[in-house]
Amino acid sequence: MAIQNIKVGIVMGSDSDLPVMQAAAYMLTQFKIPFELTIVSAHRTPLRMFEYAQKAKGRGLKIIIAGAGGAAHLPGMLAAITPLPVIGVPIKSSNSIDGWDSILSILQMPNGVPVATVALNAAKNAGILAAEIIGAFEPATGTLVTQYKWQLEQEVKDKIAKVKTDYTNQFDA
Repeated sequence: MAIQNIKVGIVMGSDSDLPVMQAAAYMLTQFKIPFELTIVSAHRTPLRMFEYAQKAKGRGLKIIIAGAGGAAHLPGMLAAITPLPVIGVPIKSSNSIDGWDSILSILQMPNGVPVATVALNAAKNAGILAAEIIGAFEPATGTLVTQYKWQLEQEVKDKIAKVKTDYTNQFDA
């Protein structure tokens, strides 16, 4: 069964990137945002990459999340072709220089071809950022993002109370 109204494309250069990129898919699922997930290699399937980027908006996508390791050209090349926002996820791959090559390849885009870049292996943040962008225009998604952020705040408040209780009890003994 095909997912209707896919809003976000999650792409990666290789299936070895899947363990990292699954976090973006998980977050989009939490925000009830339909997505697709596939492999689009800038270096090994450049024609597929070009076609994916060129047709993304016409297929109804609103945002592309692109993960890549090593030279990490995928996010930037997609951004050069599509008018959609692209969120780049630098991935520390087996041939990586501690991930810095990926980070800098995605981060240092020339003026005119922006790529929003999250931290190394931070596909979760890419999913959240995509939800925030969509939520700015779709109230139902915006509400879910607001609830998510409230939940984060509550978790911190719970931890503050626990630390205070544990610290106080330590000196009361």
